[in-house]
Amino acid sequence: MRLLIALVLLSGFAAAQEASKAGSSPSLTPAASRASTNEVTIPAGTKIPITLKNTISTKANHEGDPIYAQTTFPVVVDDRIVIPAGTYVQGKISAIKPAGHIKGRAEVLIHFTALIYPNGYTVILPGSIESAPGVNKAKVKDREGTIQGDSNKGKTAETIGAPAAQGALIGAVTRGGEGALIGAGIGGAVGTAIAALSHGNEVKMGPGTTLEVVLQRDVPVDGGRIRATAAERE
Repeated sequence: MRLLIALVLLSGFAAAQEASKAGSSPSLTPAASRASTNEVTIPAGTKIPITLKNTISTKANHEGDPIYAQTTFPVVVDDRIVIPAGTYVQGKISAIKPAGHIKGRAEVLIHFTALIYPNGYTVILPGSIESAPGVNKAKVKDREGTIQGDSNKGKTAETIGAPAAQGALIGAVTRGGEGALIGAGIGGAVGTAIAALSHGNEVKMGPGTTLEVVLQRDVPVDGGRIRATAAERE
């Protein structure tokens, strides 16, 4: 009887030890430890200079069209190159609006979606345009990165004003002061009609156009795979 009780107690003690081992947290495997060591975070707000590889035009493109670009200068974090020059950048047009008649500026909104390293390593890239130094007659108007074409107010005023002045001159010569007023009105109407048929400044960016992308949130990357890219280039 005593032997039986001892066996029962020993079995219970062994079971408790096994349960304790099962409930304890497992130690990191070598692979997991290496992954943790290699991970580098590119912080939100980091700026990435790029050049376009395809043409974007508010007159010809549509929402959803793809954008292709390439980085022009290395991005460094903690003395390590995390985005080498020549890394591919992919994105798409999120919104686009051509220039209107008389008023209404052309606009295009681009969001970037992926970084593609030369060895195929791909990282999600939550980026928007910070500045567009290579785009003529346009500016970045908001934090979303919308590129907006210049207003055509000056051009419209000139288009309307020139015929009005000419009409006033002709009217004055033929009918005096009254004729000048009538001529100015007719000329202004002609100028307005011409302006209504013309468009404002479209936004157009060709291959080689320089842009600056800014990260909207932190981006974790695998430093080991980036180093492998650098080694392949060498």
